[in-house]
Amino acid sequence: MSKRIAFHTLGCKLNFSETSTIARKAEEAGFVKVDFKDQSDFYIINTCSVTENADKECRYLVRKLKKQAPESRVVIIGCYAQLKPKEIASIPGVDAVLGASEKFNLIENLKRLDKQEVLVSSCEIEDVDFFTNAYSFGDRTRAFLKVQDGCDYNCSFCTIPLARGKSRSDSIENIITSAKEIAETEVKEVVLTGVNIGDFGHSNNPQKETFLDLIQALDEIEGIERFRISSIEPNLLKDEIIEFVASSKRFVPHFHIPLQSGSNEILKLMRRRYKRELYVDRVNKIKSIMPDCCIGVDVIVGFPGETEEHFKETYDFLNQLDVSYLHVFTYSERDNTHALTLGKVVPINVRKERSKMLRILSEKKRRAFYEKFIGQKKTVLFESEEKEGFISGFTDNYIKAKTSFQEKYINQLKELTLKSLDADGIMQIDNSISISKATLTK
Repeated sequence: MSKRIAFHTLGCKLNFSETSTIARKAEEAGFVKVDFKDQSDFYIINTCSVTENADKECRYLVRKLKKQAPESRVVIIGCYAQLKPKEIASIPGVDAVLGASEKFNLIENLKRLDKQEVLVSSCEIEDVDFFTNAYSFGDRTRAFLKVQDGCDYNCSFCTIPLARGKSRSDSIENIITSAKEIAETEVKEVVLTGVNIGDFGHSNNPQKETFLDLIQALDEIEGIERFRISSIEPNLLKDEIIEFVASSKRFVPHFHIPLQSGSNEILKLMRRRYKRELYVDRVNKIKSIMPDCCIGVDVIVGFPGETEEHFKETYDFLNQLDVSYLHVFTYSERDNTHALTLGKVVPINVRKERSKMLRILSEKKRRAFYEKFIGQKKTVLFESEEKEGFISGFTDNYIKAKTSFQEKYINQLKELTLKSLDADGIMQIDNSISISKATLTK
């Protein structure tokens, strides 16, 4: 009888792409993939360690699994596994810890499990200098395609270089092959993922390929309606990239650009590679040629040394900036980061209050952005989930919209009129929906 295996992913889109690829390899090896909530012989948790909550969630999941299926084997992979293998190995119920170099060798490692000892297979992060192709598969609507891994930036708050190693990329040729494989499925939208995707081709690419070269090549792929760029550093978001997206056939008007702080003094402490003035310039450039473009922002509150004046500077900066929503992160101390040496710790209650203020601002920004499009026609890519009699999806510029559920709308691109915002801030649409030209030509 085939062994059952279940997967759970914590963290970013990059982790999702890798989990999906590892799961496909397991199925090819004869395992039967089951839902994480079901009884399984093996449970694989792909971890993140960007925040303290990700660490805590991993521990919680292990405890829950051992109650749910006491005889099962639990394997921890991913960033947390690379950063703290001994710490994870000491968690009751963990059977194996696989670091950055071994997570893609999951099947071989499962054969090595010993009921008496925890298998720890890790390496020095300096030795992780290879790129492993990955993309998510299973969601009919959307796939995450990994194009880059690792990071050379060493921001003072971040553990990712310690968990994933130096920046490295796939070749455009390989990425195109993966994109064509995805195009053979029902997937309509592909999200490009990585740690620092704007750095694509920078260090390990003898062809000197660039991120602009990559998106120009992907734009020619038939069978995928939309490409979306997950996140790109402001200093790497060149005019040529913005201009290409504005005129492209398949790349949508949506950028997610990390800011982290609106204070130049704090940006310097964070070891970011730009000042706020550059960020303003990037936003203005985007809006000058794509006024409908959605712009998302990462921001960290409570960084060591952040005074009330620094926070007010960030708040006012974001309040005046023509952006669409914020991803707000409350700073949490991470081992082996330079930020720990800076002193001037911001109290937890102050961090939480500042985070709350920015989350409220984010909602105001998002609603204001949505309201600009009331009465306009937009194309929505509907997803499969039915919720309280509705089906929802996203426009090209990342407006979440919903209408009454009809099965024929699942995974379809529909051109529709945006009508009004509901109490949850989701765009409601009328029911005079027509199939978009993109769908008709497929």
